[in-house]
Amino acid sequence: MIYHIATRADWDVSLATGIYITDSLHQEGFIHCSTQEQVEGTAARFFAGRDDLVLLQIDPARLSVELRYEEGEPGILFPHLYGPLDLDAVIAAHPLQVGS
Repeated sequence: MIYHIATRADWDVSLATGIYITDSLHQEGFIHCSTQEQVEGTAARFFAGRDDLVLLQIDPARLSVELRYEEGEPGILFPHLYGPLDLDAVIAAHPLQVGS
């Protein structure tokens, strides 16, 4: 499994449209994701104090776009999705609160 932290608003839009797209897909060419072990650090680093988040649990076997593991920090590989996330690949969406 891989994971992606989304805002509740963005996730609600994707449920209405049937597809999930992020600003990073437009700006960097991919959607940032994390492994299970990376979620806590990613949440603390980029989303501290937020209570409007959803943690998407993604099954890589259900993806229709390319998944690459690439260096996000020196020596640390992060999963990146090279295309919109199909909702069929999301097997769970959990509310996520990140402490300060």
